[in-house]
Amino acid sequence: MTHILPFRQFVLKVHSRCDLACDHCYIYEHADQSWRGRPKAISDATASLVAERIAEHAVAHQLPEVHVVLHGGEPLLLGLERTRTVLTVLRDRIEPVTRLDLRIHTNGVLLDAEFCALFAEFGVRVGVSLDGDRASNDRHRRFANGRSSHSDVLRALALLRRPQFARLYAGILCTIDIGNDPVAVYEALAAERPPRVDLLLPHATWDTPPTRPNAARAQYADWLIAVFDRWQADGSPFPIRTFDSILAVLRGEPSQTESLGLTPSDLLVIETDGAIEQADSLKTAFDGAAATGLNIADHTLDEAAEHEGIEARQQGLAGLCRTCRLCPVVDVCGGGLYAHRFRSGTGFANPSVYCDDLKATILHVRSRTTTVREPSHALHAADFDGLASGYGSGEAVRSLAESQDSIRRKLVGTLIAETRSTASLAAAGDLLAELDSRAPQAVERVLRHSRTRAWAAECLDALHAGRAQAVRLNHLNALAAAAAVLAGATAELTVPVVAGAVRLPMVGSFPTRGQSDALVSITGSGITITCDTDRLRLEFGDPTPDPAWQPVHRLATRDFDICLEEADAYSEHQGSEIGRISATEAKAWQSGFADAIDLLAAGMPAYLPGLQAGLRALMPLGASRPDPAAATRESFGVVGAVLSEDPAALALQLVHTFQRVKIGGILDLFHLFDRSASVAVYNTPWHPDPLPLSGMLEEAYVGVGVTEFWRTARSAGGTTTEALAQAEFARWRRDTADAVGQLRDCADLTDLGRRFVDGMQLTVTTWFDDPAGQPVQAALRQTGALPRAEPETGLRAQR
Repeated sequence: MTHILPFRQFVLKVHSRCDLACDHCYIYEHADQSWRGRPKAISDATASLVAERIAEHAVAHQLPEVHVVLHGGEPLLLGLERTRTVLTVLRDRIEPVTRLDLRIHTNGVLLDAEFCALFAEFGVRVGVSLDGDRASNDRHRRFANGRSSHSDVLRALALLRRPQFARLYAGILCTIDIGNDPVAVYEALAAERPPRVDLLLPHATWDTPPTRPNAARAQYADWLIAVFDRWQADGSPFPIRTFDSILAVLRGEPSQTESLGLTPSDLLVIETDGAIEQADSLKTAFDGAAATGLNIADHTLDEAAEHEGIEARQQGLAGLCRTCRLCPVVDVCGGGLYAHRFRSGTGFANPSVYCDDLKATILHVRSRTTTVREPSHALHAADFDGLASGYGSGEAVRSLAESQDSIRRKLVGTLIAETRSTASLAAAGDLLAELDSRAPQAVERVLRHSRTRAWAAECLDALHAGRAQAVRLNHLNALAAAAAVLAGATAELTVPVVAGAVRLPMVGSFPTRGQSDALVSITGSGITITCDTDRLRLEFGDPTPDPAWQPVHRLATRDFDICLEEADAYSEHQGSEIGRISATEAKAWQSGFADAIDLLAAGMPAYLPGLQAGLRALMPLGASRPDPAAATRESFGVVGAVLSEDPAALALQLVHTFQRVKIGGILDLFHLFDRSASVAVYNTPWHPDPLPLSGMLEEAYVGVGVTEFWRTARSAGGTTTEALAQAEFARWRRDTADAVGQLRDCADLTDLGRRFVDGMQLTVTTWFDDPAGQPVQAALRQTGALPRAEPETGLRAQR
C-alpha cells in the first residue's frame, strides 16, 4: 500500500472573481485562464461536499487539526450571508472530528464591521494584501478604472486593530516589486502593527522570468537583504515568514512556508466548482498546470494525495534536480517554490528562476545570524532591555536558546572525549561526530532533548568523582541512534532499557519486558529493536506501524511545532508527570495548546515572537502537582503544564513557565549580581520561605509576565471573567511591584543586574497608568514605585 501524506491545509475558493485589477495577479494575468470557466461563487452543495471530504480525511488520518483558508478571487464578494453559510457548514461538519483553524485572505476593500463580527463569531483570522506605502501599493494594486485601493486597505487594517477584532488580525501579505524602496515598504507595513508579514516573490518561471533591470545582480536578494537588515536592527518587532523560515531551518527546525526548506507540501486547493487542484502558484507555469482532473463530488482526498503532481511536491531532496541537490544551501532553500522551477522542455527539473536571489539571501541571513553550530554568548543592548521588560524579541530569545545549545554541546563533547576508552561509547561518539558533519540538524534536534544537559553534567560529575557505575553513560548510544534515525543513516548500537522501555530521544520509545540492553539496527528502510525475546520492526513510512511503538507526539499550529514530551526515568520530577500519552490525550493537548496560543496571540501578541523562538517542548504534569507549571534551567525551552479545559488557564501556565525559562537562560549568560557577596534573603508573597537573590530575581521576573497576562486578559474574553482578571491584575501588580522595589534597593546587583531590574521597573510603572479598582497614588507608594516612608509590609531584604 502506498503511504499517503495527508493534507492539513486547504485553500477553498469561495468566489472566482475580484474587485481589483492587480496586474501581477497569478490567477488572472498568467498562463492559466481556467477561472473564466468557473462559477463565480461556490454553491451550498459544493461547500457541504468539501466539508464532508475534509472531515472524512481528518478521521482517516487522525489529524489533530486542519487549516481552511477562504480564498478567491476576492472571497468577500461572496457576501455576508453566503459566507456565514459556508462557515457554518465547515464548522458543523469538521469540528466534531478535529480542530478547525479558519482563515480568510482578502484584499480588504470590502472588509467592514459586519464581516469582522461574523469572523469573530466563527474565529476566522484575516490576512490582508498590502504592497507597502501608497506609491508602492498603487504600482499594481488598483481598481479596473485605475483608482487606488490603498486607503481602502488601510481602513480595513485599522478595523482589524480595534480591540474587539484584534484577535482576528492574522497579518499582511506583500508582493515584492524591486522598483519599490524596500525600506519604505517595510516602514509602511510596520506602521500597520501586523502580527506577521509575508514577503512574496512575484510568480515567475524560466519561460516568463521576473523583471530584472540589472540582470547581472541578484536584485530580489538586494531588496530582501535591505528589509532583513532593517528588521533585524529594529529587533525583529514582528515575524516575517521568509526570514523566520530561513532562521528556523538553520536551527534544524521545519520551514514555515512551502517556498523554502524540504518539508513536503500538505496543501490542496478546491475551486468554486469543486475541482481539486494543486497549489495556485502553478497557474503561472502553463495552462492547466494546477489541474488534477479530480473533483470533490467523485473523488476522495486520499485519491488526490496519490496524484503524481501532488506527490512530486512531497519528495524533498530526492525531487530536486542535480544542481539543487549539490547546492550547499539546499536544506534551507529546498529548491524554492515548485512553480518557479518551470521551464519548457525540462518541466520542473530545474533550479528556481530566483536561484541566485535565494542563495544570496540565505547566505546573508546566515552570516548575520549566529547559527546553532557556533552559538552566540552575547545580546545586543536592545535585546537585553527587551528581555528585561518581561517580553523579549524573537532574536533575543533565540540568542538565549543558542547559548543553551552551546552549553549542551560542550558538555556532551567533553563527555565523549572522556569516555573514549570504552569501545561502545567511543563508537557512539564517532557516529555523532560523523552525523554532525553531514546532518547537523539531526544531531542538534536530539541534543535539545530536555534531559541532555542534566544527564551529561551528572555523568561528568560522576566520572570525576569515580562513580561512573552510578550513571547511565550508555545513554550516549541512545542519542547517537536517535540522530541516525533522523539523519536517515545506517547504524547499529546497543541502547539501554530505561524504566521498561527502549527510548530514542526525540524519536520514540518501545516498551519491553527485557532486562538487558537492546540492540537497535537502523537502515534506510527502517528500525529493528531487539531486547531479549522482544522484537520490533518499524518500516519508515508505514501508515500502520506496530502499535507497540510509541512515536513522539508533536503539537503543531501555524506558528509552532513542538514536542509533547513524555516523562521517563530521566525526568527531573519523577512521579509528578503523566506517563505514556495516548492518541486521545495527545489530541486534547493539541486542541488545548492551539486555543491557548490563539488567546496569547490576541491578548499578548508581543509575547509570541519570543515564545516561538524559545519553546521547544511541553511536558504534561499530573493535576495533583502543587506547582501548576514547571521549568528547570537545565531543560531550556521545555515547559511543564497541566491540561485544562480553559485555554486561559493553559495560556497562563505557558507565560508563567516560559518566564522561568527565559530568566534561567539570562542567569546562565550574565552575572546580574555578585554571587560571592550576596547573602541577602527576601520574603515574597509567593513563597513561604525566604529566597536568595537569584530566587527573588526569578520570582519578580515571573511576576512581570503574569501581571502582563492578567492586564491583557481583562478584555480578552474567553472563560476568564473580567472581574477575575481585574482582581488578579491588581493582586499581581501589587506583589510584583513590591518585589521589583526590593530588588532596586539591593546593593549586590552588578551594573548589568541593575539595568535588568530597571527594565522590569519600566514595565511596572506602566501598570499604574491603568487603574485596577484602587487609588493609583496609594498603590504606587505601597509598592515602592513612588517614594515612601519606612516599609510597612516587612517585605524587605534581610541580611
